Amino acid sequence: MEHWTEYTRFFTALLVILDPFMAVPIFLALTHHYTPAERRRVVNIATLSVALILLVSALSGERLLLFMGTSLASFRVGGGIVLLLMALSMLRAQPDTLRTTENEAKAAEGVQSVAVVPLAIPLLAGPGAISTVIIQMHRTTELLDPLLVMMCIFLVCAVLWIVLRLAAPIGNTLGESGLNIINRLFGLILAAIAIEVMANGLRQLFPVLGG
Repeated sequence: MEHWTEYTRFFTALLVILDPFMAVPIFLALTHHYTPAERRRVVNIATLSVALILLVSALSGERLLLFMGTSLASFRVGGGIVLLLMALSMLRAQPDTLRTTENEAKAAEGVQSVAVVPLAIPLLAGPGAISTVIIQMHRTTELLDPLLVMMCIFLVCAVLWIVLRLAAPIGNTLGESGLNIINRLFGLILAAIAIEVMANGLRQLFPVLGG
């Protein structure tokens, strides 16, 4: 089994990638005409959808890579690049088009329920989160490790649920400036994680880099 710090790192990485605080203003904008009961329903559906998407990705990711003929090392490098692009957008406090485009956000404004699209996917459970889960799931072959990975996914989704349920008071308290500061901090952490993921993938692809 991996050292316990590996799972705290994964938990932190996944939480930073999902970035529930980034979703707060978008969630409030998309549900501004909803009643409190409807907002709670959106939060429940969105959180459950994120959990299901990440669990399915974790359990089927290796088969998908084999089907596409892609090695895990190559996937690490590609996933690291995606994470780095996301981190740069967060550091600039700009909308991340890797998560969701402006057209997708506008299209969702007329939809009765926005819980699945665009909130759950691609805003929260986007390519960065999915690639991170797949990579972590296949770090070792120990039987207990997949269970701990899935436990981390559930814990992150629990934090996501809490933040979205408290979206209105959080948005009012922190304001746009406060949310931007948190996003920039998360972006800095994510940039470091992205570099580490890419470095591990490059060492697997080119063993000479490992010394």
